[in-house]
Amino acid sequence: MKKTVKTLGLAVFVVLMTATFGFAEYATASVSDFPYFQLGCLIIGGMMVISLKQKYPRFYAVELMGVFAMYTILVALFTAPVFNAIKTLVS
Repeated sequence: MKKTVKTLGLAVFVVLMTATFGFAEYATASVSDFPYFQLGCLIIGGMMVISLKQKYPRFYAVELMGVFAMYTILVALFTAPVFNAIKTLVS
């Protein structure tokens, strides 16, 4: 039961991070420039992290939350709005 609760908590975290990414990109980019590929990568990555937690119960849920948070930041860095903002900041 404890394993199921921790996996469920991780799943909620993954869904919230993915939804936050989707909302932030929708608010900054137009509908035609929405990064569907990056959103798909986040969804697949989240499913992989959750399946790792189910397969290997010795992983701590907090560790996997940190891994997914860093993965979300990495994916967000390679979207067009963030890339354009960094490009204008550097030049």
